Amino acid sequence: MATYTFPKDFLWGTASASYQIEGAWNEDGKGESVWDRFSHTPGKIKMGDTGDAACDFYHRYAGDIALMSDLGLNAARISLSWPRIMPSGKGQVNQQGLDFYNRVVDELLKRNIQPWVTLYHWDLPQALEDIGGWPNRDLAEYFRDYAAVVADSLGDRVKHWMAFNEPWIFTILGYLMGIHAPGRREPVAAMKATHTVNIAQGLAIRALRESRNKPAAVGTAFSMSPVHPRTDSREDRAAAERWHQFYNMWFLDPVMRGEYPQAYVQGSFADHVDIRPGDFDKIKAPLDFIGINLYTRAVVAHDPNDHNIGVAQVRAGGEEVTDFGWEVYPPALSEMILRVAKDYPDLPIYVTENGCSYGDAPGPDGKVNDQRRVSFLRRFIGEVGRAMQAGADVRGYFLWTFTDNFEWAEGFRQRFGIVYCDFDTQRRVVKESGHWYSRLARSGALDFDPPA
Repeated sequence: MATYTFPKDFLWGTASASYQIEGAWNEDGKGESVWDRFSHTPGKIKMGDTGDAACDFYHRYAGDIALMSDLGLNAARISLSWPRIMPSGKGQVNQQGLDFYNRVVDELLKRNIQPWVTLYHWDLPQALEDIGGWPNRDLAEYFRDYAAVVADSLGDRVKHWMAFNEPWIFTILGYLMGIHAPGRREPVAAMKATHTVNIAQGLAIRALRESRNKPAAVGTAFSMSPVHPRTDSREDRAAAERWHQFYNMWFLDPVMRGEYPQAYVQGSFADHVDIRPGDFDKIKAPLDFIGINLYTRAVVAHDPNDHNIGVAQVRAGGEEVTDFGWEVYPPALSEMILRVAKDYPDLPIYVTENGCSYGDAPGPDGKVNDQRRVSFLRRFIGEVGRAMQAGADVRGYFLWTFTDNFEWAEGFRQRFGIVYCDFDTQRRVVKESGHWYSRLARSGALDFDPPA
């Protein structure tokens, strides 16, 4: 075993999303979200689960934050519910919703935990979906106004912000594939949505920076995976690069460089979506850091039947998978970090999500001995250390996630937490992985297998 010691100021935290943990779906003036509507639609969520109560963080936040402190965590990534703050997505502000997030931020700071706040983690106000959702360009302006409201309310204490969480996922899975809210399968609308979200990202970042409370750093948490070609053929290697541009760079290059990456087999994005004069001036708003959300790698092949991106995803060959069926491939994390560090050498990087689903439950002794998760985390966090040894400027790691929660279309079947949540009683049990992560956060010293 080798030992890597992380810097003393390295951030060790967990990440979460409002709809997945809060519950209180219709309390204190909160408006309906697309996930409220989607989860209440029969057949959309496995076992008919909803996030109506989830982990009841809305009422139990103080206890959960105290537990984070007990484990020695020094940062927490949370997201805000847009419809809790602005029930119709625009206009009237719900002060009770803002008050809740003010209490959460105060509680984190009281426990010496740095709040890292994401403006949007997928729970669009249903009222805005009713007027077209993200394919409607007007939403970019509404999102900017929402960002300004929360910056003025929370920005005196919140200094680290993320505009979006995984914009590729909620646009493509929500508007193209239909497996996430709002459940649409509309290819043209999906690509329009990506453009609106890129405009919204640039406008919101400016709103945060122009608020009376100046942020220390603003970024976005991007879903990313290193892309491997199925074979070493020229066609598969070209397909892998196109998928990298579409999946990893589609929302990063525009905000940083004011242009879309070249991902289409023929032509450009402008051939498919109406890009208007001045759009790139709105979109370009270079980030202060890059957030990487990563769970596994992607393996792709050239697909001559796909006349757009020309890519088919294929199942990776690894034998080890999580309970979600995702391949466990630790080098993915160092590969992705180093690719981003090479392309954007002057920006710090944070791993804003990384984790795994394993269904371990309390045993007869009441303990949750989730050794598979411990093994996963040791290996993946070891790759963070390797990337840092190779020169990458990585400054923090946010584990997904603190408590088991509502895992979107999977409902409560997939458990990613380092704290077990009994969804019937809301009882919390720190898993062995939670104790392991606590020791790492306190010491900064990680033992991992050296490369062969």
